[in-house]
Amino acid sequence: MDKFSAWCKRYLSLTLLASIVVGALVLFFNENSLWRTVEQEQRIDELQAAISEATDTLEYYRDLNHSLDTDKETMERIVREQYHMQHPDEDVYIYE
Repeated sequence: MDKFSAWCKRYLSLTLLASIVVGALVLFFNENSLWRTVEQEQRIDELQAAISEATDTLEYYRDLNHSLDTDKETMERIVREQYHMQHPDEDVYIYE
């Protein structure tokens, strides 16, 4: 036990202990703590994946809108498939 107390007196001081406590407070219990930073990085990754997915969807609808503006066959196909429209002299049968 004397060796331990001698070691503590030699290597541990009030300044070192205060520095360790302040360091722990800054790293783990602060508003910008290490854990919070990791959580925010994960949230950023999730949001970037959502942005990427939304961008892909946006590009698909932009291409579809452009093809509807320029190609009458595409417009007719979309109108017939989604809105079940028909010419006056034809019959439409829907299979599901």
